[in-house]
Amino acid sequence: MLLASWLHSWRSLGGNGEGIPLMQKLTAAYAEPQRSYHTIQHLTECLALLEPHRELAEHPAEVEIALWFHDAVYDVQAKDNEAKSAQWAETELNAAGVAPPAVARIRELIMATCHAALPVGQDQKLLVDVDLAILGAPRPRFIEYEEQVRQEYDWVPGWLFRRRRRGILKEFLAREPIYNTPQIRAKLEGQARENLAYSLERLRN
Repeated sequence: MLLASWLHSWRSLGGNGEGIPLMQKLTAAYAEPQRSYHTIQHLTECLALLEPHRELAEHPAEVEIALWFHDAVYDVQAKDNEAKSAQWAETELNAAGVAPPAVARIRELIMATCHAALPVGQDQKLLVDVDLAILGAPRPRFIEYEEQVRQEYDWVPGWLFRRRRRGILKEFLAREPIYNTPQIRAKLEGQARENLAYSLERLRN
């Protein structure tokens, strides 16, 4: 699946060659030891959800390649991972001859995964919904996700992690709606709200 996704998006963007060495660098990045959630599993889940919703995108190949890069740089103690991931994408795509307007849009797509502001435009909305789909996953997968996040922040004291995690989850729960794409909202919104409430209750203990 990963190879097919990469080749489809790379060729659609008009990149030089097939970009296989770059794909290999990205898959190696997602396998770094400090990661528990932001791994190939997350990337694969994102790409799998995008596939049946590709027709919702204005520039589907750009959304797909942005997913490949959105967690390419992940330092658990840094606050500029998205910016560094976007810069990596910009550098590589410019070098590969991808059209500058497409590169600029891909950069903005990656930056939208900071989740600091609501996404703007259909492609950003779709990308962010796909990235946040884990919130609406079946309960066992959601619990696994919460455990994976805790593992990534195992250096943070328990009391502090719980406080900060509650704040993050409350922000997502306060969104009306959580998902901006109607098709994904219909599928995941209810489960996401149940999962968030469940996790918040666990974090109080």
